[in-house]
Amino acid sequence: MTRITYIFFACFLALSTSAACSKPASNSASEPANAATAAPSAQRITSEGVVKAAAKSVEIPAGGSAEAVVRLTIQNGYHVNANPPTYPYLKATVLELSPSEGVSVGNVIYPQAVDRKFAFAEKSLAVYEGETDLKVLMRADKTAKKGERSIPARLRIQACDEQVCYPPGAIELQVPVNLK
Repeated sequence: MTRITYIFFACFLALSTSAACSKPASNSASEPANAATAAPSAQRITSEGVVKAAAKSVEIPAGGSAEAVVRLTIQNGYHVNANPPTYPYLKATVLELSPSEGVSVGNVIYPQAVDRKFAFAEKSLAVYEGETDLKVLMRADKTAKKGERSIPARLRIQACDEQVCYPPGAIELQVPVNLK
Protein backbone atom coordinates (compact mmCIF):
# COMPACT_ATOMS: atom_id res chain seq x y z
CA MET A 1 0.00 0.00 0.00
CA THR A 2 1.09 3.48 -0.69
CA ARG A 3 1.42 6.26 1.78
CA ILE A 4 -1.64 8.08 0.34
CA THR A 5 -3.77 4.95 0.81
CA TYR A 6 -2.73 4.76 4.51
CA ILE A 7 -3.60 8.43 5.04
CA PHE A 8 -6.98 7.96 3.31
CA PHE A 9 -7.88 4.96 5.50
CA ALA A 10 -6.72 6.73 8.67
CA CYS A 11 -8.86 9.79 7.88
CA PHE A 12 -11.83 7.60 6.98
CA LEU A 13 -11.49 5.65 10.24
CA ALA A 14 -11.22 8.86 12.29
CA LEU A 15 -14.30 10.39 10.66
CA SER A 16 -16.33 7.20 11.04
CA THR A 17 -15.45 6.93 14.73
CA SER A 18 -16.31 10.55 15.48
CA ALA A 19 -19.61 10.29 13.58
CA ALA A 20 -20.60 7.14 15.47
CA CYS A 21 -19.81 8.70 18.84
CA SER A 22 -21.47 12.08 18.28
CA LYS A 23 -25.03 13.01 19.30
CA PRO A 24 -27.51 13.27 16.40
CA ALA A 25 -28.53 16.82 15.46
CA SER A 26 -32.25 16.10 15.22
CA ASN A 27 -34.58 14.82 17.92
CA SER A 28 -35.13 11.10 17.99
CA ALA A 29 -38.62 9.67 18.29
CA SER A 30 -38.15 9.18 22.04
CA GLU A 31 -37.23 12.84 22.67
CA PRO A 32 -40.10 15.36 22.88
CA ALA A 33 -39.95 18.27 20.46
CA ASN A 34 -39.33 21.62 22.11
CA ALA A 35 -42.17 23.96 21.01
CA ALA A 36 -40.27 27.04 22.19
CA THR A 37 -37.57 26.48 19.58
CA ALA A 38 -40.00 25.89 16.70
CA ALA A 39 -39.67 28.35 13.87
CA PRO A 40 -42.36 31.07 13.82
CA SER A 41 -43.26 30.09 10.26
CA ALA A 42 -44.28 26.66 11.59
CA GLN A 43 -47.17 28.25 13.45
CA ARG A 44 -49.71 28.92 10.69
CA ILE A 45 -52.15 31.71 11.52
CA THR A 46 -55.67 31.41 10.12
CA SER A 47 -58.68 33.68 10.29
CA GLU A 48 -60.68 30.85 11.87
CA GLY A 49 -57.98 30.35 14.51
CA VAL A 50 -57.97 34.02 15.52
CA VAL A 51 -61.76 34.57 15.63
CA LYS A 52 -64.25 32.56 17.68
CA ALA A 53 -68.03 32.80 17.29
CA ALA A 54 -70.72 31.69 19.72
CA ALA A 55 -74.47 32.06 19.39
CA LYS A 56 -76.62 32.74 22.43
CA SER A 57 -79.82 30.74 22.80
CA VAL A 58 -82.96 32.66 21.83
CA GLU A 59 -86.60 32.10 22.82
CA ILE A 60 -89.31 33.07 20.34
CA PRO A 61 -93.02 32.98 21.17
CA ALA A 62 -95.28 31.46 18.48
CA GLY A 63 -96.20 34.25 16.08
CA GLY A 64 -93.62 36.55 17.70
CA SER A 65 -90.07 37.66 17.17
CA ALA A 66 -86.83 37.91 19.10
CA GLU A 67 -83.28 39.05 18.54
CA ALA A 68 -80.57 36.43 18.15
CA VAL A 69 -77.02 37.38 19.14
CA VAL A 70 -73.77 35.94 17.79
CA ARG A 71 -70.74 37.05 19.81
CA LEU A 72 -67.39 37.34 18.08
CA THR A 73 -64.27 37.04 20.18
CA ILE A 74 -61.24 38.29 18.27
CA GLN A 75 -57.85 37.38 19.71
CA ASN A 76 -55.83 40.29 21.11
CA GLY A 77 -53.56 41.87 18.50
CA TYR A 78 -55.88 41.05 15.61
CA HIS A 79 -58.95 42.62 13.99
CA VAL A 80 -61.51 41.85 11.30
CA ASN A 81 -62.94 44.29 8.78
CA ALA A 82 -66.28 45.85 9.70
CA ASN A 83 -69.45 45.55 7.68
CA PRO A 84 -69.40 47.64 5.58
CA PRO A 85 -65.61 47.76 5.13
CA THR A 86 -63.71 51.01 4.56
CA TYR A 87 -62.62 50.04 1.03
CA PRO A 88 -64.55 47.83 -1.43
CA TYR A 89 -61.58 45.48 -1.88
CA LEU A 90 -61.52 44.60 1.85
CA LYS A 91 -63.39 41.46 2.94
CA ALA A 92 -66.26 42.45 5.21
CA THR A 93 -67.41 40.41 8.18
CA VAL A 94 -70.62 38.69 7.03
CA LEU A 95 -73.09 36.58 9.03
CA GLU A 96 -75.47 34.41 7.01
CA LEU A 97 -78.36 32.51 8.60
CA SER A 98 -80.63 30.00 6.89
CA PRO A 99 -84.34 30.02 7.66
CA SER A 100 -85.61 26.87 9.31
CA GLU A 101 -89.06 25.31 9.41
CA GLY A 102 -91.34 27.87 10.99
CA VAL A 103 -88.59 30.43 11.63
CA SER A 104 -87.73 33.29 9.30
CA VAL A 105 -84.57 35.36 9.51
CA GLY A 106 -84.27 39.14 9.10
CA ASN A 107 -81.29 41.33 8.24
CA VAL A 108 -78.14 41.17 10.32
CA ILE A 109 -77.41 44.27 12.42
CA TYR A 110 -73.67 44.85 12.54
CA PRO A 111 -72.17 46.78 15.46
CA GLN A 112 -70.53 50.19 15.33
CA ALA A 113 -67.00 49.79 14.01
CA VAL A 114 -63.81 51.00 15.64
CA ASP A 115 -61.71 53.34 13.46
CA ARG A 116 -58.04 52.32 13.61
CA LYS A 117 -55.05 53.70 11.74
CA PHE A 118 -52.60 51.13 10.37
CA ALA A 119 -49.21 51.76 8.77
CA PHE A 120 -50.26 49.98 5.57
CA ALA A 121 -53.37 52.14 4.92
CA GLU A 122 -53.70 55.80 3.96
CA LYS A 123 -56.69 56.41 6.21
CA SER A 124 -58.23 54.77 9.25
CA LEU A 125 -60.02 51.48 8.72
CA ALA A 126 -63.37 50.41 10.17
CA VAL A 127 -62.70 47.21 12.12
CA TYR A 128 -64.01 45.00 14.92
CA GLU A 129 -61.67 44.04 17.79
CA GLY A 130 -62.02 42.16 21.07
CA GLU A 131 -65.61 41.09 21.70
CA THR A 132 -68.44 42.31 19.53
CA ASP A 133 -72.05 41.21 18.96
CA LEU A 134 -73.84 40.68 15.66
CA LYS A 135 -77.65 40.71 15.96
CA VAL A 136 -80.43 39.38 13.77
CA LEU A 137 -84.21 39.52 14.14
CA MET A 138 -85.91 36.11 13.97
CA ARG A 139 -89.64 35.59 13.58
CA ALA A 140 -91.67 32.45 14.36
CA ASP A 141 -94.80 31.48 12.44
CA LYS A 142 -97.98 31.14 14.53
CA THR A 143 -98.31 27.54 13.37
CA ALA A 144 -94.65 26.61 13.93
CA LYS A 145 -94.05 23.45 15.93
CA LYS A 146 -92.96 24.33 19.47
CA GLY A 147 -89.69 23.08 20.83
CA GLU A 148 -85.97 23.44 20.41
CA ARG A 149 -84.12 23.58 17.11
CA SER A 150 -80.94 24.96 15.62
CA ILE A 151 -80.66 27.52 12.87
CA PRO A 152 -77.54 27.00 10.74
CA ALA A 153 -75.28 30.03 10.37
CA ARG A 154 -72.05 30.85 8.63
CA LEU A 155 -69.66 33.64 9.61
CA ARG A 156 -67.28 34.84 6.88
CA ILE A 157 -64.26 36.72 8.24
CA GLN A 158 -60.76 37.87 7.37
CA ALA A 159 -58.42 38.40 10.29
CA CYS A 160 -55.52 40.88 10.13
CA ASP A 161 -52.80 42.06 12.45
CA GLU A 162 -50.82 45.31 12.37
CA GLN A 163 -48.95 44.31 9.21
CA VAL A 164 -50.73 41.61 7.23
CA CYS A 165 -54.17 40.18 6.47
CA TYR A 166 -54.59 36.40 6.51
CA PRO A 167 -56.64 34.39 4.00
CA PRO A 168 -60.40 34.76 4.50
CA GLY A 169 -62.19 31.97 6.31
CA ALA A 170 -65.61 30.78 7.38
CA ILE A 171 -66.92 29.53 10.70
CA GLU A 172 -69.96 27.26 10.71
CA LEU A 173 -72.18 27.51 13.78
CA GLN A 174 -75.69 26.85 15.03
CA VAL A 175 -78.07 29.35 16.66
CA PRO A 176 -80.11 27.52 19.33
CA VAL A 177 -83.80 28.51 19.13
CA ASN A 178 -86.62 27.55 21.48
CA LEU A 179 -90.11 28.12 20.10
CA LYS A 180 -92.62 28.69 22.91
